[in-house]
Amino acid sequence: MSANILEALTKLAAIKQLDPVAIQEIIVEAVTSTLLKKLAPEAELQVFVDDVTGSIKARFNCEVVEVEEGVGQISLGDARSEYDPKATLGQLIEKTMSLHDFEPKLVKTAQKIIQDRIRRLEDEKIQNDFNKQKHTIVTGKIKAIDENNGGYRVDIGYTDALLPLDEQIENEYYRVGDNIKAYIVNIRASGGGVTMVLSRTNPEFVKKLFEAEIPEIYNASLKIRKIVREPGIRTKVELESSDAKVDPVVACVGPKGTRIDSIRKELHGEQIDIVVYNDDPEKMIENALGVNGVKRVIIERNHAASVIVEDADKVMAIGKQGKNVKLAAKLTGMKIDIYTTAEFEEKMAKERRTISHVTELDGVTPKIAEALRNAGYTSVQDVFMASVDELCNLESLGQKTAEKLKEAAKYF
Repeated sequence: MSANILEALTKLAAIKQLDPVAIQEIIVEAVTSTLLKKLAPEAELQVFVDDVTGSIKARFNCEVVEVEEGVGQISLGDARSEYDPKATLGQLIEKTMSLHDFEPKLVKTAQKIIQDRIRRLEDEKIQNDFNKQKHTIVTGKIKAIDENNGGYRVDIGYTDALLPLDEQIENEYYRVGDNIKAYIVNIRASGGGVTMVLSRTNPEFVKKLFEAEIPEIYNASLKIRKIVREPGIRTKVELESSDAKVDPVVACVGPKGTRIDSIRKELHGEQIDIVVYNDDPEKMIENALGVNGVKRVIIERNHAASVIVEDADKVMAIGKQGKNVKLAAKLTGMKIDIYTTAEFEEKMAKERRTISHVTELDGVTPKIAEALRNAGYTSVQDVFMASVDELCNLESLGQKTAEKLKEAAKYF
């Protein structure tokens, strides 16, 4: 530990935004506790900061002995040559020493105590900063890349934070020195202390970007009800207007698209859908899908819905890798299935055939019904799924009868 430790730690305090007075108290307390283990009570130890030199010093009484063997002793020769020519054995002589004058082992012990105490002080500050700034966006600079887990160490001014791999948007890459915005989500304790955790995937990150960019959201003319997101691909933001004069889409898009473009740029081109809230479930599902060709929305049991769209709009309604319909389902809390008119009619026909007994099929006599039941054909759907050859192999069924049954099942 160098003589100018106080100066060095004061600079550290400024960098870490720690209280310099608290740092000084830590140093004095650490040195005091270390020396007290080596000194007798009569030493009357005092540790202080020398205002002239800025160094840490200790003042204490030393016992005069023949041969000095420890911190609390001074040899008779040194006592007479340096302090009192008439010094005698057993006499107590006040001695002042700078910290760096003590033996290295003792200094290292004090240094470890200081480091541990400062680390705890820093952890407490990070915890306090987190409590003040959690759920906000911060801007920082990439300081280092963790090659082991792919996380980014980010300098956010008053501390270093971590953007872990699971909070990064896929296919986003940064280099040391790049500026970055992220959302403070948590703090993480580890053997090395406490670290603030950042996120760019959390839906709240998008919400904060909207609040910063859209004045109508900031002044509460627009309310964000819900956000669902596939980070890096697509986000749907559900908005409700408290002012009839404020159109959510127009407000969020902004003049010539500048507002929404600014948010998309920060998200590196992520698709953002503005969804206007509607208390009608059918209309809300239509809004959530965001396609023009919705012909009909049918609300079913168990929070499910069938949506019939124009043939040309089915691919858009489902979205790339199914993301559009998946996010719409998350936004509305409904299971959504997309159909064209022909597909939905076939679905309904299949349901009718499945719940209808073979006896309801045109052309089925009691004798034919018995033959079908004996072969395991109980519903109209069973007949529909069977081939003509399979039906011909049944007792009492010929080629023409099998063909008629298949035709009847098709148009049932």
